[in-house]
Formats: sequence, structure tokens, C-alpha cells
Amino acid sequence: MGRAPKYDDEAILDAALDLASEHGPHGATVVAIAERLGAPSGSIYHRFASRDLILARLWIRTIRRFQEGFLAAVRLDDPDQAVRAAVAHTLTWTVEHPREAKVLVLYRREDLIALWPDELGDDLATLNDEVKRSITAFARTWFGAVAAETVGRTRLALIDQPYAASRRIISDTVPPPPWLIDAVTTAAFAVLGEMRQS
Repeated sequence: MGRAPKYDDEAILDAALDLASEHGPHGATVVAIAERLGAPSGSIYHRFASRDLILARLWIRTIRRFQEGFLAAVRLDDPDQAVRAAVAHTLTWTVEHPREAKVLVLYRREDLIALWPDELGDDLATLNDEVKRSITAFARTWFGAVAAETVGRTRLALIDQPYAASRRIISDTVPPPPWLIDAVTTAAFAVLGEMRQS
């Protein structure tokens, strides 16, 4: 039986996150990651073909970790609470995970599909499936129907507006104002309108 690798993919991604946070994405070189782990560079290249691929994998891992809390929020039984929780999750996660939040703005899914269709294609193809299903289910609950408008309003309220606010948090050098979550939540309810009574 062969020995388990000393430095697994998660350790490599963690080191890349540390270096990208400290020195920017270009600081997360394979050599720097290897030095951080005390590993030979060849052991990193054995798992990842390049620094860019490491960062792309880090981006996917970060998206999935963010989505866990978002999905739990939007699936709450009480729709009003789901709206509040989904908005709050996006903004508080950004504040509480500043290093990871900066990773999220490095790429777009479409760009990564074009760059690494073989290496990342399977992961990227299903990356947003659960979110799409949950948004559709919420639209059905809130509006009583699934249509382009109801899904569009749900996406705008629960994803697009909070994401825009979170990008401001990432780019600003000061903590977000205390009123921000309330303001984005109010905007979400304004987009959704009154819930259709069953």
C-alpha cells in the first residue's frame, strides 16, 4: 500500500489562499506555495499544472463553501425569514471571510469553462445547479408561479443586489455601514413585492 500524500489538495489550496491574501493573486506562485508547505515544487505540479489552475480550483471551492450558507438560508420554511437570511448571509459572509471574498471576484464561471474545459468542466457544469433549483423553488413559493419574471425578480432580490453590495464591501477599505443589511433587505422585498397568498 502506498503512502498517503503529505500535502493534499486542500492544503495546497489553503496555502494559495494565504499567499493570495498576503501578496495578491500573483503572489500565489507554485514556488511560493511549495515553500509555504515545505514541499518540493514538483509535488505541487504533480497535482496542478499551473498557478492559475490552483487559483481556479480555489475559486470553485470558495463558491461551494459560500453556497452552503446561502442555500440553507433560502430554503427556510418561512419565506420572509428566507429573504432576510439570504441577504444577511451574503453580506456577513463577505465581512467574516475577507480573504475568500476577494477570491470570488477573480473569475467568472464562463471564463474558467473556456480556459479549462477538461480540468474544470465537470465541476463548473454543476456549480450553480443547487442555487438555481432553490431560486426556482422560492419563486414558486413566493409568487405562486415559476416564470421568467418571477425567477428574475427572485434572482435580483436574493442574489444580484446582495452581490453588488458585497462587491462594495470587498473594494472598500472601511467596515460596511451598520445600515447596509437593512437597506439591501428592504430593496429585496421591494423587488419581490407582496407575497401571493395561497
